This record gives sequence, structure tokens and C-alpha cells, in this order.
Amino acid sequence: METSPEHPIPDTPATERMARMGKPWQWLVLLTISALFAGALELAALPAALLIGPMLAAIVAGTNGATVRVPRLLFGSAQAIVGCLVAASISADIFPVFYQEWPLFLGVVIATVAASSLLGWLISRWRILPGTTAVWGSSPGAATAMVLMAGAFGADQRLVAFMQYLRVIFVSMTAAVVAKLWVDTSGIEVPPIIWFPPIGVQAFAATIGIAVIGGLAGKLCRLPSPFFLGTFIFGAVVHLGLSVEMQLPPWLLAVSYAMVGWSIGLNFTRPILRHATRALPQIIASIVALIAFCGGLAFLISHLLGIDPLTAYLATSPGGMDSVAIIAAAAQNVDISFVMALQSARFLIVLLVGPSVARLVARSIRE
Repeated sequence: METSPEHPIPDTPATERMARMGKPWQWLVLLTISALFAGALELAALPAALLIGPMLAAIVAGTNGATVRVPRLLFGSAQAIVGCLVAASISADIFPVFYQEWPLFLGVVIATVAASSLLGWLISRWRILPGTTAVWGSSPGAATAMVLMAGAFGADQRLVAFMQYLRVIFVSMTAAVVAKLWVDTSGIEVPPIIWFPPIGVQAFAATIGIAVIGGLAGKLCRLPSPFFLGTFIFGAVVHLGLSVEMQLPPWLLAVSYAMVGWSIGLNFTRPILRHATRALPQIIASIVALIAFCGGLAFLISHLLGIDPLTAYLATSPGGMDSVAIIAAAAQNVDISFVMALQSARFLIVLLVGPSVARLVARSIRE
């Protein structure tokens, strides 16, 4: 079942607390709780705080009867901005690295996708979560992209988001711990976020243009998750083919993340939250299993190619591509091109084969 702003889930009698408030007050409460959650996560240096904070706040509001929903236009615009972000993160530097090591990259990506699909199949087979939901939730790609794609292919976005962002936290914290074993990061300070940097008129206008044209093209071509996929494909072509630079200021990303987080979180109900909580031990076990499997691949790569263990681990780390990039940049001896080439290759392959794998697993469960 696709969960989006145009498909709200009706409130039950047990969850009418926020429904008694007017909609302006509901938005004010949601905005306040979102700022508190996001601020707390930022202070704790947890990844994706600007998305997870608003999503948690929306879950609190949704399970207490909130009736507000993010307008479709704003939700679509937020997806387009995320598409621009992913397109801009793909660098031409990764292609020479991929060309040199393509058999290794392909083998690692196939092994990782196969392992995550097996975990999704087991979660579905044991009736912990529905078929396509378990597969998309286990997919080792960029979390936000996977959540947006999942809804377009009939999975429950709420449970997919629950699995994906829980894994982002586990993977990022594990990667940070592993990095600390090899690199002394005690003297490295995280640069402060400049929320309102000077706007480069040409780069910012290009970003908005790519978002608008890509989103419209996605709709015309009837792509799944059209605003995200259309913008990502068009943005990647323009960025790599024409060397067009994009500017995504932090305030724009924060607003877009909030829209996506609210759209998902507001559709949570108390029954779906209880179901997610009951499945928590099995979900954590699947996350740990996938991290361990990718750690084993990193060990093989390190020994076969003579690559340093930290570079190999960060390259194979299952998900959290932005967080992995930050950790890799902070480490002095890490081959960032190798890390991002393998991460980007896996992300692109998951985007291509994810829908087919999800359908295949769902069909095998029904049989």
C-alpha cells in the first residue's frame, strides 16, 4: 500500500488528541517538536538528523490523531530536491576507478544485493513484515531514495522508512567506530553548518530548473516515484554530461527533508507503530547480519587487492552513503574515489534491479 499525502489514513477513536486542535495549531506543534528532535539528534552527531527528527515528530503527531498532511505539490518538490542532491553527489572521478575494478565492483554489488534480498525474503517468509516492504527495507541503497521508490511500487513506506533509517543509524555508528580504530579523529572538528550561504545565481537557478524539468519529465514518462527518479536521471545527465553545477543550500535541504519526514511520519498509526515495535528484534538482527556480511566482503577485498581495511570497509558499508562520505573525508589515508565509486555503483544497480527483486520476492512468498 502506497502511503503519501494524498492517501491519508483515517484516525481511530483512540487517537483523537491532536484532532481537537485547529490545523494551524497542529502545524505549530509539529514544527516545534521537529525542531527539538532534529536539534537533539544533531547534538548527538547522529546521521540524517534533519530527516529523522521531523519524521519522529510526525510519528508522535500522527499516532495522536493529527489531521494535517503535507500538500502534494510540496511533497513532490521535496522529492525533486532529493533527486538533485543524489545526482549532484555522483562525480565523474568514479568512472575511471570503476573501469579499472569493474569485475570486483560488480561481484561485491551482486553479493550485497543478494544478501539483502535474502534477508528481506526471510523477513517476509516468517511473516514479520509484508513481502515488498521487507525487500525495500533491506535494500542497501541511499535510504531516502529507497523509501521514495518503495511507495511507488506498493510497499508500506512507513515500515520501509523504519527499517532504512534504523539501518542508517547502525551503519553510520559502526563505520565511525571502525574508523576510530584506524584513524585518530580526536583533533578533527566538524565544521559548523552555514544555513544561509551566499547564493550562486547560476548554480541555484540550474538546481531549480533541473528539479522542475526533471519532475515534469518523470510525470510525462510515467516513472515510478516520478519527481525523484525524473529529477535524478535528468540531473545526473546534465551534471555529468554538461558539467552543470548545482547548489543545494542547507536551508533548502532542511525544508525538503522535513517535507519527506512529515509525509511518512504523519501516516503512522498506533497499530502500525506497535507492529514495527514487535518486529524490532528481528529487524535489528537482519541489520547486524548485513553489516557483518559486508564486513566479510571488506576483509576479502583488503586481502585480495592490498587495499587498506578502512577503505575496504567504508566502500562496502551497506547504506548511509552521505554519512560514509563524511567519515571517509575525515580519514587521511582513505581512498575516497574507491569508496564513492563502489557506493555509487551499488546505489545505481539497486535503483535498476530493486523493483524486479521486490516483485520476485513477493511472488515467491505468495507461491
